[in-house]
Amino acid sequence: MDASYPMLGTSRAMLDVVEEALSVAPTDSKVLIYGESGVGKELLARFVHHHSPRHRRPMASINCAGVPESLLESELFGHARGSFTDAHADRRGVFETADGGTLFLDEVGEMGARMQALLLRVLESGEIQRVGSERISSRVDVRVISATNRDLLQHTKDKHFREDLYYRLNVVCLVIPPLRQRVEDIRLLFQFYLDAMSTRFGVAPCQVSEEAYEYLEAYHWPGNIRELRNVTERVALRHPGGVLTVDALPRELVSTWKAAPAIAAAAPTDAMVHAYYDRIVNGSESFWTVIYEPFMLRDLTRETVRAVVRQGLHQSKGSYRLLARLFHLPGTDYRKFQDFLQKYDCHLPINPINPVRNTSEDRQVRAG
Repeated sequence: MDASYPMLGTSRAMLDVVEEALSVAPTDSKVLIYGESGVGKELLARFVHHHSPRHRRPMASINCAGVPESLLESELFGHARGSFTDAHADRRGVFETADGGTLFLDEVGEMGARMQALLLRVLESGEIQRVGSERISSRVDVRVISATNRDLLQHTKDKHFREDLYYRLNVVCLVIPPLRQRVEDIRLLFQFYLDAMSTRFGVAPCQVSEEAYEYLEAYHWPGNIRELRNVTERVALRHPGGVLTVDALPRELVSTWKAAPAIAAAAPTDAMVHAYYDRIVNGSESFWTVIYEPFMLRDLTRETVRAVVRQGLHQSKGSYRLLARLFHLPGTDYRKFQDFLQKYDCHLPINPINPVRNTSEDRQVRAG
């Protein structure tokens, strides 16, 4: 991991994203970054730019959801003097600002139909025509990295997003998993932002107790890294130089964690285990959704996870490779799957896992 970007994380899931980002960074390929709000999409875009041949040239960014549609055209392409009220001089847009470098279009899925058509024209020709100008103002050489938290492919099917623009933007797709799916990164990120807040506000850094870290790792983090950064700012200012215990954590974080174990306190029944197993194997639901996420939220016990894994291993005759296939996991997820099972003591020894014999087979063995 590049020391300049430790905030990206060191979990297997995030390292896979970083590896793919590094492979595409030296090219001029357009990149589309998917991820929930707050996962660090702009940070990943800057990581790609930092490792590209364009890193000495500027990187400009714009949040397409944060600018009114009536002003977005001017922000992107600039305007000519007198084109509208208060346009007292010619002004460059972010495409011209980023000439020779990179332009990051955040929340690109929020663009209206007209802006999508204008953006497509620029991507195809590289020609910029400022608002109010009657001629092409300039030609630009810009690498475009866009980001969204929406399913743009579905939006194209619903006719809310242009299909031709979608395929222009989606040359390389990078998907950042939410923080709840890469628990291993929470300590690294929390400590990084604690140190950053200490430097920023000139206060003594606080230490984090092991119990507090357990609560932080069990929390769902609906706001992802943005929420985590806000929590570190709050505790860094309230507890400078002290030891951060559970009592010092925000109330909503602790109360959510405390409520969860009660839900899954009961031992798993055969019917419960079969229901989870059936959802994955026959219902084609994701192992990460059915098992991983509820477990990390403390809605499932370790015993339930182990029971589902054990049932799968009976079917796969003890092979974890076949088990991953049975659970509909892509090959790229195998290492992440193994790491999860090992870390949370759900990786069962293979030897005791034998196919269940039927009664007639048992009789034949005993008779022999």
